[in-house]
Amino acid sequence: MRRLERKYAQELVVIGVHSAKFPNERATEMVRHAVARLAVGHPVVNDRDFHVWQAYAVRAWPTLMFIDPRGKVIARHEGEFDPDQMDRAIATLLTAFERDGSLDRRPLSFTTHQEREPDRPLFFPGKVLADAAGGRLFVADSGHHRVVELSLEGQLRRVFGSSEPGLADGDAAAARFNGPQGLALADNTLFVADTENHAIRRIDLGSGRVETLAGTGEQGYGITSGGPARGVLLNSPWDLAIHGCRLYVAMAGCHQIWEMDLEGGTIAPWAGSGRENIVDGSRRAAQFAQPSGLALDPAAGVLYVADSEVSGIRAIDLGPNGKVRTLVGRGLFDFGDQDGVGADVCLQHPLGVTLADGLLYVADSYNHKIKRLDPRTAAVARFLGSGRPGFRDGRGPEAEFSEPGGLWAAAGRLYVADTNNHAVRVCDLASGEVRTLEITGL
Repeated sequence: MRRLERKYAQELVVIGVHSAKFPNERATEMVRHAVARLAVGHPVVNDRDFHVWQAYAVRAWPTLMFIDPRGKVIARHEGEFDPDQMDRAIATLLTAFERDGSLDRRPLSFTTHQEREPDRPLFFPGKVLADAAGGRLFVADSGHHRVVELSLEGQLRRVFGSSEPGLADGDAAAARFNGPQGLALADNTLFVADTENHAIRRIDLGSGRVETLAGTGEQGYGITSGGPARGVLLNSPWDLAIHGCRLYVAMAGCHQIWEMDLEGGTIAPWAGSGRENIVDGSRRAAQFAQPSGLALDPAAGVLYVADSEVSGIRAIDLGPNGKVRTLVGRGLFDFGDQDGVGADVCLQHPLGVTLADGLLYVADSYNHKIKRLDPRTAAVARFLGSGRPGFRDGRGPEAEFSEPGGLWAAAGRLYVADTNNHAVRVCDLASGEVRTLEITGL
């Protein structure tokens, strides 16, 4: 949509209508955060009670309604769309409107929410990675289109990326990212899920140079079979996990987990059929729904997945005949805030998961909490957060977060990317005490 808005800036007016699936998404303040985080440049209506949805007889997310210059609905499209086909359709319509004299090219101007935001050290950070052995913390500073390296106590060490969105390799200052999210570390190499570029990047931490490993910069559509990594179209890679020479990718846009062979330079679907749902079974037949967080347990040979759109936590066995099984989650429209065991548990759009001492910690993003899950029993209980969106330090349920998006456990601490608060929070795992990391030098 952004591409079409840029191309037809004088002819095309886009109005977003936000008809929320999740309760947290109905709050206008949460919509404002999303509009700023995604740099949306057009007006957005919060259709919290589905009045617009019903008036236009909408049945699916997303639905596009085409309105001519005289205000008449002339077409509709349900579901995702191919941008090239949509481009051709818009060009045909514009030719017709130009011919009948109804096209009005007078400019319209909107001040975006992102333009109103004050400058901060971090801007909607997405994921974090703590390296206890190296004494360093990496933050995907998604809204600033960069990756930041800090000490574990928050002192700036380095910045990777120019802070201008784009896709460019090179040294730390010249390289460009676009909305980076997931991170994975092996030896002295940091791998980055460059989400809005639909690419996987590699940072050599010795030299600081950035290189593109997979993706072309264009978004893939439909079900693809993979191939040589630099030539494959990826679809919103959101998180990473590394195991030997295998890099696992939560490919949120096509509801799959992909695997990259770092030695062979190939990438392909590894788990998930590409259909959006929650179905267990063999890796290829299983179904996911916008997987957005990964955590690896190499000792157990299991990859855990925060499966956001079904509000679930899934487990994938790494063996050659590995299966997918569900720890928590029931369906696309089963969500809430309920602790318990297995099928009794309800989460709301979890985005992150990490492992510490045999327990999983889950960023239950839309419930503004951190939950603790025992993978052996599927028992889930609140660990941190009041459940109200806010920004407060304290112990356990006293602390407040706002849509935490990523987390990482290391050296007895839990580091949390508190996305809407533009902050990193640090929790002592033994005491449950939460403090806000003071970042200096950035």
